[in-house]
Amino acid sequence: MAIEKGQQAPAFTLYNSEKSKVSLADFNGKNVVILFFPLAFTSVCTAELCSVRDNITLYNNSNAQVLGISVDSLFTLDKYKNEQNLNFPLLSDFNKTVSTAFGVLYDTFPAFEMAGVSKRAAFVIDKDGVVQYSEVCPTPGDQPDFAAIQETLASLN
Repeated sequence: MAIEKGQQAPAFTLYNSEKSKVSLADFNGKNVVILFFPLAFTSVCTAELCSVRDNITLYNNSNAQVLGISVDSLFTLDKYKNEQNLNFPLLSDFNKTVSTAFGVLYDTFPAFEMAGVSKRAAFVIDKDGVVQYSEVCPTPGDQPDFAAIQETLASLN
């Protein structure tokens, strides 16, 4: 079951696409939007993340750091980030620990019967590390409700 609104966000440290460690604690005092996505280079993931890229000022103006997380390797995420000109960190949950902690790991991904792929999900975590928005998309083809994410961020500032 996914982490819900009102719960403390699980602490984590992952490598980003630049091969540096990034921890949730690095953003204490700042709102954080975590976007779990199934796989780099797929059409829905690309549309989702490029939409965030194109609207990054909305997040910046809300004192929010966006983090994209998938089970792809940091090498794959580096290539993907560069090709799509993404302007926020992508973190590799290759060992699936964070997806598991947040309750957003497929036992079997609906397409291609792959085990251990992150569900598409969005979480807004406030400055104190408390989850203020939690959404797990019903299917990998659905995107998070970005209007609701923006409303949540606006209520935190």
